Amino acid sequence: MAERSTAAVDVADNSGDEPLAAETAQATADGVDTQNGQASDGTMPEKDADRRKAAPAAAPELHSGHKLARRYRLEECVTRVDGFSSWRAMDEKLRRAVGVHLLPADHARARSVLAAARSSALLGDPRFVQVLDAVEENDLVYVVHEWLPDATELTAVLAAGPMEPHEAYQLVSQVSQAMAAAHREGLAHLRLTPSAILRTSTGQYRIRGLAVNAALRGITSETPQRADTEAIGALLYASLTQRWPYENDAYGLTGLPKGVGLIAPDQVRAGVHRGLGELAMRALANDGATASRQEPACTTPEELSKAVAAMPRIRPPEPTFTAPPEYQHTTYQQGSYGRPPSPGLPTAQVLTVVPPPAPLQSRTGRALKWGVAALLIAALGLGSWQLADNLLDRRHQGSNGGSQSTHPKADDAPEKKEPAFLTITDAREYYPDGTPQDLEGAKSTFDKDVTTYWHTKSYLDGPDMKEEFKAGVGIIYDLGSEQAVSGGSIALKYAGDHTTATLYAAPSMSSSTPVASMRKIATKTTSDSSLELSSETPATTRYVLVWITAMPESGTDAFSGPGFKQAITDVKFTG
Repeated sequence: MAERSTAAVDVADNSGDEPLAAETAQATADGVDTQNGQASDGTMPEKDADRRKAAPAAAPELHSGHKLARRYRLEECVTRVDGFSSWRAMDEKLRRAVGVHLLPADHARARSVLAAARSSALLGDPRFVQVLDAVEENDLVYVVHEWLPDATELTAVLAAGPMEPHEAYQLVSQVSQAMAAAHREGLAHLRLTPSAILRTSTGQYRIRGLAVNAALRGITSETPQRADTEAIGALLYASLTQRWPYENDAYGLTGLPKGVGLIAPDQVRAGVHRGLGELAMRALANDGATASRQEPACTTPEELSKAVAAMPRIRPPEPTFTAPPEYQHTTYQQGSYGRPPSPGLPTAQVLTVVPPPAPLQSRTGRALKWGVAALLIAALGLGSWQLADNLLDRRHQGSNGGSQSTHPKADDAPEKKEPAFLTITDAREYYPDGTPQDLEGAKSTFDKDVTTYWHTKSYLDGPDMKEEFKAGVGIIYDLGSEQAVSGGSIALKYAGDHTTATLYAAPSMSSSTPVASMRKIATKTTSDSSLELSSETPATTRYVLVWITAMPESGTDAFSGPGFKQAITDVKFTG
């Protein structure tokens, strides 16, 4: 099943690089003020005389509407500085927004930019904004990358205030783990600024400009791991204090007081999480800070990620609820109200009669006595009759056709319970071949919003997927704990001939476990936009894989051209 894509290094199918809400343009991502060319950390990178001699006087004179490779239509220039330009563009073949870096082929850094982009593309780690194409053509070098319109730049997040501890923990954990993986492949970033970090709508952090941003700026380092570790420490410091841990103001943040050096985060702002503050100092020790508690400095992203993992777990903040209004309780005279009902009698039939305080001797009194006695006898009789009736009803349950027999049949089956929907706590795309479909969309399949969905790419052959090209596509769901899973309900975006899906009991949410080693729960094929799967024998598992091996043909949409494809709008599991 061949995929509809001709990009040289195409590893994703949607979104784009910088979220172009003015403040998140590529100029900010590179730390450059496009008005005066000054870096946002107060320095003047590459504006000295030597740099001017090394680079051409200006980037190629391109304009909106210009098309590269008969495919990428330039739409808006977001920065033009130092001999290169960055654009928001449209990939007309796949109908998606992309970002493009452009520079002349004879630019002093053209070769290093091409090499950095191609190395970054080979990493294929979804935690990084992906390079989709890196080409030299017609005296131009251009790098095409993802565009993430729904992501928020860390610069904007910090402008709103410091992060609460759990969010700061997620930031340093995800970024340090991602950079540790990059350095294991020999790749460094060297420009890890707040504008290089994007927070998606699902709370995940994506890193843009791996290797490429530094190559565009001509930045190198003899100790790249230390440089990136210190940069992560600065990000954590800023997230805890809303201050940049150096004397110069940068990225919309105020720097530290001049002449006092680097001070601990809890001395800058009260209430800073102690463990995270110490972690920031250990990472910033590369710049002369003193690590707290005499613990060693973290000099590599790998060491920093291990230090984060060794910390006590930081729980997310408890949700706040508004207390319901208090209701005044009506006070009744002491009697039958408020007393527990007698065991064995229905609550509504309990009746307490309070006798008069003194015997009545008159004729009227005797009449009242007999009246009260009659009421008491009637109440007891009514209660006894209702109790007997309830007991008979229970004995009659399970009898056929309303039979009056009081003896249940020996072969009567127990009443069958209705299946209950299981709670889904998380979802992650499953792609054992290393090529994901829509990483950010997996969580949209259980958010109870049918307008959001996870989608596949568009394929030329179908409806059955070809084993030799791509065996299937799917999502693994986390139920929070082990549950007895008996089936599922899947709402699909596209109907037609035909969709086949199978439920498997998975050991974890990892894509490294092959489908062949998982236990099959149920499988079914449909030509409708919904799929109901059930199994006579439930499987006890915490993780459930929805594995699609056939998809209907559909026309062009916002994500891809015509072809065989499918999208999941909602998933429920029964147990």
